Amino acid sequence: MTTQVSFKIVSLLPSATEIVDCLGLTDYLVGRSHECDYPSVVRNLPVCTTARLDSTRSSGQIDQDVQTLLQQALSIYNIDLPTLQKLQPTHIVTQDQCDVCAVNFATVTAAISQLTDSKPQVISLQPNLLEEVFADIERVAKTFGIDPQSVLTGLKQRIFEITTKIENVDPKPTVVALEWIEPLMGGGNWIPELVEIAGGQLLLGVKGEHSPYLTWDNLSSANPDVIVIMPCGFDLKRTQLEAQILSNHSEWKNLKAVKNGQVFIVDGNAYFNRPSHRLVDSTEILAEILHPSLFNYGFKGNSWNSLFI
Repeated sequence: MTTQVSFKIVSLLPSATEIVDCLGLTDYLVGRSHECDYPSVVRNLPVCTTARLDSTRSSGQIDQDVQTLLQQALSIYNIDLPTLQKLQPTHIVTQDQCDVCAVNFATVTAAISQLTDSKPQVISLQPNLLEEVFADIERVAKTFGIDPQSVLTGLKQRIFEITTKIENVDPKPTVVALEWIEPLMGGGNWIPELVEIAGGQLLLGVKGEHSPYLTWDNLSSANPDVIVIMPCGFDLKRTQLEAQILSNHSEWKNLKAVKNGQVFIVDGNAYFNRPSHRLVDSTEILAEILHPSLFNYGFKGNSWNSLFI
C-alpha cells in the first residue's frame, strides 16, 4: 500500500468517508460533511457542509421541505467555502447521484471554482448497484495508489457465503422495503439487489432505479410476506418512532406481514442508505431478518429489530 503524505482529502458524503476508511486512508481526511459519522474518529474533523433542512421534523414535513427546495431550484445543502478554503484539499470526494442525499455536484463545482489557494481533484461517485459500489472503491483506491483487491475479495466472499446458503431456499419470501414513511417510498437503487442476495423477492422497487413513491393501494396489492422499514437518514431509534405513523392507516392492520409479525425496522442511516462497503453488512442484516435459522451475524438489537417489540 503506497500513499503520499501530501494527500488532503475532504469527503462530502458519508459513504465516501466510509470508502476512504476501508482503504486505510482515514488519516488523510482533513474535512467532512455534517453527516459523516463513521468511523467515529471523523467526527473530530472540520465540517464543510450544512443542511437547509430541519431533520428533527416529521417524515411528512421533511418531504414537504425537500419538495419546496427542489421546486425553487435550491440546493438542500450548502458548502462552507471559508472552511474549504482554509483546508486547501488536494482531493474532494462527492456524489452526482441524488440531490436529496448530499451536496449536489453543481454546488461542489461552483465552490471549487471560488477556491484561490487550491484546485482539488474531484472524485464523484454515483453507484446504483452493488457492483458499482465495488467499482467506486476500486476507483478511489487507484486515485490514491492503493491496491483494493484484498478489500474487494473479502467483501465478495461474504456475499458468496450468503448466496450459497440460500441457494436451495424455496419459496423465497416476498419483501417490501420502505425507504420513506410519509409519503411511502419503496426500495430502489441497490436495495432490490441486496434483498435478492439475502434470499428474498423485492416488490415495489426495481434494481438500479431510483426509489419510487408508493400509494397505500400499491402496498395493499403487493401484500408482502415481510416489510423492512429503512427511512433514509434515520437511525434505529428514530425509525421506531416514525414507524408508528403507519399504524394510523386502516390498511396497515390488514397486511399479511403485519398480521404475522413480520415487520422489521433497520438502521438505514448507518447501513442501507449509504453505498459503501457497509452495504455488505446491510445484506447480512437482511439475511438475518429473512432467514433467521440460517444466519446470525449479531446485528439484531443494535442494527435491526422487530417493529412489534
